[in-house]
Amino acid sequence: MIAIITLFSRPLAVAVSHFVQPVNPPEPPFITAALYQFVDLPGFAALQAPLQSLCEAHGVRGMLLLAHEGINGTIAGSPAGVHAVLAWLRSDSRFAALQHKEAPASTMPFYRMRVRLKKEIVTLGVPGLNPARNAGTYVKPSDWNALIDDPAVVVIDTRNDYEVGIGTFERAINPHTQSFSEFPAWVAQQSQPGGVLAGHPKVAMFCTGGIRCEKSTAFLKSQGFDEVYHLEGGILKYLETVPEEVTRWQGECFVFDERVSVGHGLVRGPHQLCRSCRMPLGEAERAHPHYVQGVSCPYCHGTRTPKQQRALAERERQMQLAAQRGQEHIGARQPGHPARRHTQDIQDAEGRDDDAGREEHGT
Repeated sequence: MIAIITLFSRPLAVAVSHFVQPVNPPEPPFITAALYQFVDLPGFAALQAPLQSLCEAHGVRGMLLLAHEGINGTIAGSPAGVHAVLAWLRSDSRFAALQHKEAPASTMPFYRMRVRLKKEIVTLGVPGLNPARNAGTYVKPSDWNALIDDPAVVVIDTRNDYEVGIGTFERAINPHTQSFSEFPAWVAQQSQPGGVLAGHPKVAMFCTGGIRCEKSTAFLKSQGFDEVYHLEGGILKYLETVPEEVTRWQGECFVFDERVSVGHGLVRGPHQLCRSCRMPLGEAERAHPHYVQGVSCPYCHGTRTPKQQRALAERERQMQLAAQRGQEHIGARQPGHPARRHTQDIQDAEGRDDDAGREEHGT
């Protein structure tokens, strides 16, 4: 009996293993795509309407900025929807070389889709710069550590102060800017005797996705700096490709969507966004007595009028009710209907519109 069982068990095992196929990981329900390209777009306004319609038709949301100098933005949706939008853009010969950075998302990180026309796709306020032709030298993420480990290199974080506050590279200098347009004044100040840029040293700069670096390195070159380098693909590409064991990155990277922050492997971080002032909040800030979800945080406590506080509290209540029903409180514009807007009280309480301060949508 034992011999018979052994005889028949072998072919059975072979037969079973023959039909077992490797299981591929499930496709994420959503992906985000951060993109930008400096390119001459003399007729950029003509792209706004068809691009808005295309994104809506594919259920894609986010923000895309168009200007004479190119395109910049972050979009999210189903993998098929996002890839359809990217394919449409690249079918235009001007965007044939468009690069993007992709990350999975378990939920939709944007509430609506907007395509906006701007004077600049990232606002520096210095006329005559052409990053497409005069940016600094790219440094691949795999070579970045060696560059910034050099004590003779001045390492500069070109992002805003609130972004730097939750994470940056070792040895990086924080210019403490509130907006990217303050960067030229900081460079002028630090180029004076005794400043970190006096004598035009070798400079390495970085930002979230690369766009601010392209413009800031072009600016430094216009100011007479010869050795100017920047991280290719930005912090996001570094976190995606460089092993955590050899990282020079400290903390989390702020991103301009509902993920708020990401770490190595582009894994979503622990931060949440204050719905009043839009500052990224870690566990310590959310444990502070001045934190009221959706209404205030340690950074904005006491800066809102009672009317604004009531408006914010009501919006938070409506969002919680919608979440309990499995619905979205703030949604994408439906075809044939005007875009839904926040009340003026909420706009006043936030102190800016939805894309204000998001100077690097292409991160």
